[in-house]
Amino acid sequence: MNRINLPDVIPAAIDLSTVPRHVACVMDGNGRWAQAQGLPRTEGHAAGEDALFDAIEGAKEIGVQWFTVFAFSTENWKRPPEEVKFLMNFNESLLVRRSQELHEMGIRILFSGRKNWRVPKRVLRRMEEAVDLTKNNSEMTVTIAFNYGGRAEIIDAVKAMLEDGVTIERIDERKLARYLYEPAMPDVDLLIRTSGEHRLSNFLLWQVAYSELLFTETLWPDFRRADLYEAILEYQARDRRFGGLNR
Repeated sequence: MNRINLPDVIPAAIDLSTVPRHVACVMDGNGRWAQAQGLPRTEGHAAGEDALFDAIEGAKEIGVQWFTVFAFSTENWKRPPEEVKFLMNFNESLLVRRSQELHEMGIRILFSGRKNWRVPKRVLRRMEEAVDLTKNNSEMTVTIAFNYGGRAEIIDAVKAMLEDGVTIERIDERKLARYLYEPAMPDVDLLIRTSGEHRLSNFLLWQVAYSELLFTETLWPDFRRADLYEAILEYQARDRRFGGLNR
């Protein structure tokens, strides 16, 4: 998808009856956005906050029920220590500053990822506070994939099944899905990745099995609800067959 000038209002061409139930975003390009402007990489992450909340507001406005974003991967620990420290502090600060705003919008906050591995306890506390604050909201669910890896999620699910004594003959797709980090999460209908990269990067590997994939050159800090609407228009133009044939 190429970036064009788009209005922030919902385009009349969008069919509101077939809006994707679950949209997921790989928010890529923060560092490149900052470097292109002669700024430290960390400034790109901070700039991405406006993009995130504009996209969330747009998703809620158009009727998306689940909106999941890739905030920090299990592989991101390999980044320079100062950037990892910034991201931990930034995400903690973001939760303090914006959880109440999401709560007032009727949005439920969830987190998906390894919560018992390397994440500072103070960040875990903020995550728990956000989940508890918003647990009864039903307008939309925003899931933040934090310390998340798709392969790690599947491995952790298998380990949990073994610990529960699940026998081989009882293991199938439905059983394994119950052991994922967020079992209630529906499959992803539309996956958007910004910044021109064309890969999944270990994101929601189980849930994106039949997703429509959309890649845009737009760097994440420049992404807005208008870009989301354009992505949904393209999604609605595709023929989703799930391995079968449409008649």
